[in-house]
Parts: sequence; C-alpha cells; structure tokens
Amino acid sequence: MRYTPLGRTGLRVSRICLGTMNFAWQIGEPESHAVLDRALAAGINFVDTANMYGRETGDGLSERFIGSWFERSGARDKVVLATKVYAPMSDWPNDGGLSARHIIASCEASLRRLRTDWIDLFQLHHVQRETPWEEIWQALETLTLQGKIRYAGSSNFAGWHLARAQAAADRRHFLGLVSEQAKYNLLTRHVELEVLPAARELGIGVLAYSPLHFGALSGALRKQRDGVAGRSVLHAPDRVEPHRAAIERFEKLCAGLGHEPTTVALAWLLSRPGLIGPVIGPRTPQQLDLPLLALETELDQRILDELDRIFPPVGNGGPGPEAWAW
Repeated sequence: MRYTPLGRTGLRVSRICLGTMNFAWQIGEPESHAVLDRALAAGINFVDTANMYGRETGDGLSERFIGSWFERSGARDKVVLATKVYAPMSDWPNDGGLSARHIIASCEASLRRLRTDWIDLFQLHHVQRETPWEEIWQALETLTLQGKIRYAGSSNFAGWHLARAQAAADRRHFLGLVSEQAKYNLLTRHVELEVLPAARELGIGVLAYSPLHFGALSGALRKQRDGVAGRSVLHAPDRVEPHRAAIERFEKLCAGLGHEPTTVALAWLLSRPGLIGPVIGPRTPQQLDLPLLALETELDQRILDELDRIFPPVGNGGPGPEAWAW
C-alpha cells in the first residue's frame, strides 16, 4: 500500500479510499464487513461514509455497519474514518444543512452509529450558501475542542467556495479545510479548471469520488457484449451511451496495454497532481483487486496523452483562465 498526507496535515492515509455508499443500499451487513476486512488486510486505512448512506432503508445504516465492524474487529485505531454532514435526515426543517445546531447534532448522531469516540475527517457534504462561514467554523471548532473530530473537509465545493471557507478559517486562526471530495474521472474533468488549482494553492488534498463514472469506465461495453453487463449498462445506460465512441477507444487501448479498464482509469487518477486518490465503492472483497493493482500501474506520457485525446479535458485543458483564454 502507498500512503500520502491528508492535505497539508501530518496524517497519512492510503491512496485508495474505501467508499461505503453501497453499504445497506447495495449489500448487507455481513457483506459490508467482508469488504472492510479485505480492505484493511490490503493496507487500506482510509474509510469514507456519510450520515445519509443507507438512510432509505434505515437510520444511517452505512455508519451502523461500520460501527458494528469496529466492535467486532477492534480495528478502530487502525482506521482514518471520514463521514459527512449536510443531507436532510428527516422532514424536519432543522434536520439538515450546515447550521451550527445541525452540524453538532449530526456529529453526535454519527458517533453513536459508528460506535466511536471521534471522527477523523468530518466533511461538509455540500455547500449551503445561506449559512455564514463564521457559524460553520464555530460549530466545527467546538467539535474539535471537544475531541469529537480531528479535521474538517468538504465535498462538492467550487474553487471559490474553498477560498472563502479557508479565508474565514484563517481569520479565526483555525486550520480550516484539509480535503475536498469531488466528482472526478476521465469523463468528468470540470474540477481541473478551478477546484484542483484552488485546492493545491490552499494545501487541500482532493479525493475523487465516482472514479469509474458509475461503472462506465470499468469495461462496461465489453461486459455488455459478454452478457455480464454491470449496473451502469443495465440501470443507467445514459451514463454510457453518450460516451460510447470514447469508451470503445478506451477499452481498445486498455486491451492493447494488457490492463483492465478499471485499473487504467484509477491509475490515471493516481497520476494527477494534488490528488490523494480515488474513493472506490466495492460490493464484494474481490472488487478490490483491480483498484489495488492500479497502485502498481505506471502510465507513461504516451498513454497519458492518448487518454487526453480520447477524453479531452474541458476547454484548452489545465486550469483557468488559460483553459478558456490566452
């Protein structure tokens, strides 16, 4: 396993982050525990969840499954645990968002479900424009002083949100955001314009969620031809069909390299400057094999250039304003 600092902190996390959105929504508790066991055995020490994951089938079941695994395995001290706050947890008006009341209440509820005394990375799952940053940071400072969280992160923020958040934290002499979790893959490269440059400038590490574009980059077309199509083809064909020509070229390139598309797509992300790594969401322990192989897969400049031709970056490529101006 390879490890890297979490943003500008001294905390070291695995370059593969285990995402648990499938827990409760796609797989049950025993299967979730098996995935966690396999990840830990492979050296993955970074586990990401959210209070909302599994909520349709129960109250934060993803967190509850992780909590029962901690109790069974005794592995809490080995894991860097991340969860999130923002999504509505009920129909009541104050049971969602980023008010100080909800941030603190949500953290305490997550701690109970996770069966732990602290959360390593407490992430703001989305922006809430009407809540002032002074209120948000006051709540997060309180939780930090109480020992309930160690670091704060964000998810789905624009570059200017990161800048405003960090400026407000600096005024309070607070560490501020140390990570941003963004949708990023070969088919979705918008964050290269401003989010990635802003994060690098501010010392904020970036995590890439949906690294395979919901399975479209995992060999979806080949699986379709072989009659073993995954969820991206069967349940969300709109994620594949608009990109069919590019995906065909990509799968042909991967075949020529002798690598699975999953491995190449993740290796590409691991090559991106400023990226901590991808957040992967396996439903079986075996689905960890290809992501782990990506850690050992180096893509030379010729392959990186070909991937840019198959999946062109936004505008002229790179950060703004050069991506759209001179």
